[in-house]
Amino acid sequence: MGETTLDERTRELLDEAALVGDDVDSKVLNLLEAEYLRRLSQYQRVDQLLSQKYKMTFNQFHQRRIVEQLDFSLDSERDAMDWEAAISGIKTVQQKLKKLRQYSREGH
Repeated sequence: MGETTLDERTRELLDEAALVGDDVDSKVLNLLEAEYLRRLSQYQRVDQLLSQKYKMTFNQFHQRRIVEQLDFSLDSERDAMDWEAAISGIKTVQQKLKKLRQYSREGH
């Protein structure tokens, strides 16, 4: 990828921040990792809460057609959509973290 220029104030803020890394690239990679971890935590929390609410995994919820059993209630449909988004988000973020960490290990 080509060289990207940062605004001087942005560069100053990065330098002032207590971030790991000696160069801008390392600091940005660390910020990306922190953001991915934050998102992963949110998705995992949704998964955990809904697993506790329904006392089953998302796959069981889907296979047992719980939404249908609950007569397509608004609450169950919303939970199904939120849960599906969380499961998808977990997979996506885990893939992005893996790719980011591999890139970081290679010395970008």
